[in-house]
Amino acid sequence: MIQDHTEKVKEILEEDVWGAIKDVLNLGVHFGKGENEIHITIGLLLLLVLTFVVTSFILKWLRYLFTRNMEVDDKHKFISVFKFIRYVAFLVVIVLTMSAAGINITILLTASAALFVGLGLALQELFQDVIGGIFIIVDKSLSVGDIIEVDDKVGKVFEIKLRTTRCVTRDDKVVIIPNHKFISETIYNYTQNHKTTRETVKVGVAYGSDVTLVTRLLEESVVGQKGILKNPKPFVLFEDFGDSALLFAVNFYIGDSFSDPRIKSAIRYKIDAKFREHNISIPFPQRDVHIKNN
Repeated sequence: MIQDHTEKVKEILEEDVWGAIKDVLNLGVHFGKGENEIHITIGLLLLLVLTFVVTSFILKWLRYLFTRNMEVDDKHKFISVFKFIRYVAFLVVIVLTMSAAGINITILLTASAALFVGLGLALQELFQDVIGGIFIIVDKSLSVGDIIEVDDKVGKVFEIKLRTTRCVTRDDKVVIIPNHKFISETIYNYTQNHKTTRETVKVGVAYGSDVTLVTRLLEESVVGQKGILKNPKPFVLFEDFGDSALLFAVNFYIGDSFSDPRIKSAIRYKIDAKFREHNISIPFPQRDVHIKNN
């Protein structure tokens, strides 16, 4: 008897309740006949809305998962990326809903494919820039404040965006660098591992000069110079016997690579003054010309 009662309740739920729900969900507008019939029903619209809500929730969760360990400024840079992904996801949902409604989307997909191929070719470099920006932010290969050299220009990074990186050069000009350069070309980062860099000033002296005296004068030229670190200590190298001069290099360490030209200029002034004081000449290139008469 209990089994009969259970079957009766089940039958009522399946036929009456679920049947009524199906009837409500199937309410809507129907166009055409046969294979070309289009159905726009309440159930289809509810499914579309539910899919939008679920897709938005999943994308928000993915964005949180992807950016949870980033700084606030870096998190904001990914808002536009996830907006673009959301629009693409919504477009896919709409196309699938149209297909479920009975609309023939073959022509639409064919036209869209041609359009997206054209857009992909036109925006190829833009996508490379965005991907480069994502790599920079995720792997921390570049940070605000880093001093870099790009195309023989030295600049200090003050802003990193998804598409471009902005630097200010030593002559106070702003350089806008597309981010794809950082993944396709060799970029020198002076401060990636630490802020200290080794710099060099080279000079040639005449043959016959006292090399021990030259070494001492070069060492004195960097001692006490503002901006040069005491540790590691500066040192001098006798680099080579040149065509017209003995080649020396004084090496030193600084904590601010951005002020490098001014420090080197000050050292060159000191070297010139000390060489004049001790009668050490800096030769210019010389060539012997032999004239033959026929």
